Amino acid sequence: MTLGLEIGAEARFTKTVTERDLLLTAEVTGDHDPLHVDAAYAATTAFGQRIAHGALVLGVLSATASEIAHRAIAAGCAGVPVSLGYDRVRFLAPVFIGDVLAAEYRVEALDAARGRSEAACTVVNQKGETCLVARHIMKWVPAAG
Repeated sequence: MTLGLEIGAEARFTKTVTERDLLLTAEVTGDHDPLHVDAAYAATTAFGQRIAHGALVLGVLSATASEIAHRAIAAGCAGVPVSLGYDRVRFLAPVFIGDVLAAEYRVEALDAARGRSEAACTVVNQKGETCLVARHIMKWVPAAG
């Protein structure tokens, strides 16, 4: 199967985290932990302020995976690229309102026979601190017909 990618392909996405992002993530996920949504409570914790949900931080990688998928389609991939998920996700530093996150995605392995790619993913804040690392697996599902 032609995947339309090469090892080393990269994509980046930048996002400034807002209070609205935390509140919307709480609504979408149902995670209303006061560490994310209650400024007074969060001020009493070791963090001193609200922190972003892990799902929000991981979620910014979705833009990078989509960019890679769109490039593969434009390059003539045989199939529909879909995410099989993220492995070995680690949250290494808290993310606060106002942080500028840079999500980075780098294809490191291709398996055309299985229709899969694997990528190294990181999310870094404006201070250069790595907030998240993970591995992403993408699968190319054969086109219908």
